[in-house]
Amino acid sequence: MPDVALTWLGHAAFRFDTPGGKRVYVDPFLQGNPTCPEPEQSPKRVDLILVTHGHDDHVGDTVELAQRFECPVVAQVEVRGWLATNGLPEDPTQAGNKGGTLRVAGLKVTFTDANHSSSTFENGTFTYLGEPCGFVVEVENGTKLYFAGDTNVFMSMQLIGRIYEPDVAIIPIGDHFTMGPREAAAALELLGVQRCVPCHYGTFPLLTGTPDKLRELAPDVELLAPAPGETVTV
Repeated sequence: MPDVALTWLGHAAFRFDTPGGKRVYVDPFLQGNPTCPEPEQSPKRVDLILVTHGHDDHVGDTVELAQRFECPVVAQVEVRGWLATNGLPEDPTQAGNKGGTLRVAGLKVTFTDANHSSSTFENGTFTYLGEPCGFVVEVENGTKLYFAGDTNVFMSMQLIGRIYEPDVAIIPIGDHFTMGPREAAAALELLGVQRCVPCHYGTFPLLTGTPDKLRELAPDVELLAPAPGETVTV
């Protein structure tokens, strides 16, 4: 079967096309994302959306895309419940929690821990939306992608590597709101992965981490750093 085609859409937004022909969006912050190329801001097809947590720069265009393409949206239970009050149908088969595996669109989606927060700002106040998560996605040919979501490094990343054995880790490196390159290098060591795609950097001036710095700190890991809109195979 062919490889997975993974496209960075800027910030923490990704699209990937699976060997079985599914098109999946992760944290689809497209409109309003200053690093998302204009042609990528209006998808032509979406088969599945994964949302790691409730912050606006990750929920992004989820509701509009799910309504337009009538596709499933997988998220942690509180986030998925909140989305159901904002235009999506309720569907407990699309709401999971850490350690659980959902089978959707022919893929296996496992919820992992993440060390961050999860909320939205509405009606003049913050609404907390449970805990953030990451995902390990196993596609049709057995390739496993670990989307860490917004997170700091944490020791149980070692368990994620041991249990799920991801082929590639997609991790934030921007610093300030997530881990920076120093922590990301430690995360890669704990995960034991050989390939990494960095994200959540360069979008705003506060996000100062760079792929070059991570390469310096993790020289034994193959670092794939596509430009926004560029596709790599994993």
